[in-house]
Amino acid sequence: MTEPTFFNKVESLKLGEIAELVSAQLPEGVDASEAIHAVAPIETALGGQISFLDNPKYLPLLESTQATAVLCSKRYAPKVPEGVVALVVGNPYDAFSIVSTAFYPEAIKPLPYFESDGGISQAAHIHPTAKVEKGVCIEPGANVGAGAEIGSGTTLGANAVIGQGVRIGRNCHIGANAVIQHSLVGDHVILHPGVCCGQDGFGFSMSPMGHKKVPQVGRVIIQDHVEVGANSTIDRGANRDTIIGEGTKIDNQVQIGHNVEVGRHCVLVSQVGISGSTRLEDFVAIGGQSGVAGHITIGMGAQIAAVSVVREDVPAGGRFGGVPAKPVKQWFREMAALKKLAEKGN
Repeated sequence: MTEPTFFNKVESLKLGEIAELVSAQLPEGVDASEAIHAVAPIETALGGQISFLDNPKYLPLLESTQATAVLCSKRYAPKVPEGVVALVVGNPYDAFSIVSTAFYPEAIKPLPYFESDGGISQAAHIHPTAKVEKGVCIEPGANVGAGAEIGSGTTLGANAVIGQGVRIGRNCHIGANAVIQHSLVGDHVILHPGVCCGQDGFGFSMSPMGHKKVPQVGRVIIQDHVEVGANSTIDRGANRDTIIGEGTKIDNQVQIGHNVEVGRHCVLVSQVGISGSTRLEDFVAIGGQSGVAGHITIGMGAQIAAVSVVREDVPAGGRFGGVPAKPVKQWFREMAALKKLAEKGN
């Protein structure tokens, strides 16, 4: 449940206001002025609350919901119980996001770690040559290096380190204990606590005599509206840039190697590892704990199942999974055949 100590909430919204927000038509006879006080999961929602149904797995819960209103697709509207208002929308989860944001407008961006009026803490260290625009919040223990630039509206969390010459755009949030070096960061970027960006790539000349370190002299470029989860790491390029494209969302504990190019609006789920010099085109999605080999290309819109190992190029729009990764239909057939062989052996 939501704890008011952590999140400030709008007291209520009228059903008519919610319908307008999500471009839904109120059913005939419904009171548009009826107050909705909160959002809630479908199984725990009570009167005065709104929920949503997007996954058919939860249809049985719809039958017993006590919510005042439910956001749902046209397909499931007839299954909404009598007395519950069905707000029909094209994408219920997206609509629920819109309503949740209306109730909790501050929660869309990480909140400050310390209660303050903003500004620069006296316990922060800002190099005299750093350029900090107006409206920047810098919390205790944060360090901003020589020649670094911080755009207006940006927050640097406690103990964050912004290295020499790093440029951070406007309206960004850099989480506590994040370390950013050799990087150029766009606007509206969120880097959660513990993110390490711009450190050495894993580059060594290996031989029977030992392993010789190769200088890593590239940068990290993070474009606008990127979000990177806690404790994820992005290595700087060896001799060119590591690039994270606009709108890409990266989960916690993801590793991105040197020279990797991630396209626009990609999704990388927790514990994914991308080896050096690999290229992800736009709108690629990779499931959790998957590994991607170096020097390959994953085409636009491709999807990789969780816990897969990708060793070769994946075509645009491909749906791959398994170890090694292959088209999912082939993977499913192989798994079914293997199961039959195992059962026959028993």
